[in-house]
Amino acid sequence: MSYVFEIPKEYGYVLAVATSSIFINTMHKILTSAARRASGIPYPQSYATKEEIEKNPKALKFNLAQRAHANFTENYAPFVTALLVAGLRYPNQATWAGSAWVLGRFAYALGYINFGPPGRTAGYVVSQLGKISLTVMAVLTCWNFA
Repeated sequence: MSYVFEIPKEYGYVLAVATSSIFINTMHKILTSAARRASGIPYPQSYATKEEIEKNPKALKFNLAQRAHANFTENYAPFVTALLVAGLRYPNQATWAGSAWVLGRFAYALGYINFGPPGRTAGYVVSQLGKISLTVMAVLTCWNFA
């Protein structure tokens, strides 16, 4: 059995949200590079050691920036997949949920880098609400195709 499927006009907003997420990754790269430079942690070292952190407080900020970026990349592929699939059936809702994820990840990064683990909470909650919503919509979209 085959389907004739029309992409909703509002899907352009979904694509705009997906595109905006690229800038969050760019922000992470800039913040992590700046923290690496300020801390003096050389490439290819991924994180500062405990000893380096004790001697140099900027090394901790580098670790926080590096971890925030790693967490972003861990969550990015599932987000984009859910956004693009959910947007096929629920373009307006997916746009809002995706925007929440993007804004939440922005807040997560800045909060975690500047205030440590407690600073990531608000951004985490907002991004997870968006991600859960997108996941449910993506599953429902797939269910309706089956």
